Amino acid sequence: MYPNSVIGFVWWLIGLMIWIGIAFWPARVAARKGHSFFWFFIFSLVFFPAALIVAYVIRPAKVG
Repeated sequence: MYPNSVIGFVWWLIGLMIWIGIAFWPARVAARKGHSFFWFFIFSLVFFPAALIVAYVIRPAKVG
């Protein structure tokens, strides 16, 4: 069998990939409304529930 440290690392890595994948959701919503994808992605990495709410509530950015 695998040592516990390897199994723990694999689960940690899977969790990290899921966390980063889910953080794309609010960032894509905000980007479609004309806001910065990058900053909403960072925001959603730290505060996912708040970023999701803000992304759906925020008004579209004014162009020009």
